[in-house]
Amino acid sequence: MTLQEHLSPGKYKLRVEDYELLAAAGAFDGLRTELIDGEVIVMPPQFRPHGMIKLELYDELLTRLRAMGSALRPVVEFSLDLSETSMPDPDITVTSEPRGPNAIPLQSVRLIVEVSDTTLADDMGKKLRLYGAAGIPEYWVADVNGRVIHQMWDPNDAGYVQSRAIAFGAPIAASTIADLTIDTSAL
Repeated sequence: MTLQEHLSPGKYKLRVEDYELLAAAGAFDGLRTELIDGEVIVMPPQFRPHGMIKLELYDELLTRLRAMGSALRPVVEFSLDLSETSMPDPDITVTSEPRGPNAIPLQSVRLIVEVSDTTLADDMGKKLRLYGAAGIPEYWVADVNGRVIHQMWDPNDAGYVQSRAIAFGAPIAASTIADLTIDTSAL
């Protein structure tokens, strides 16, 4: 009996284990992908405005966390073990477990930063809801075109209860990591 004889027509969601098997088999070679709510998303190219803002935020987070003597570490584009059907690659993840096998474990994540130029609707929609429902304590979306960082905290199943917008150039203080304030003047 073939697979087609077992499956009825329709749309099927992948599980993380399916996604990992496909990746290991080379199905995504040459592509940047992530699994969001069971769907494989092919990521758009990263141009300089997106890339430079990501690097500046990473540098500021790393510098400040080190100066504080924090065990937390920012990492860039590491896969996150979010749920059974989602394995995103956030632009920046602040974690207590940067090393180890496989994806970053959910319970180690303190802050996620997404940089948005062409993906703002998804980052402020689907990803906001996924990260909030997963209990990510704090989520920032750096809006390249709007020149603002959307800061969200106090997660719930629908997203986040608390939020504010910080203009590029102004300092941003984390709501869930004590004493963490970063300079955004280079953005």
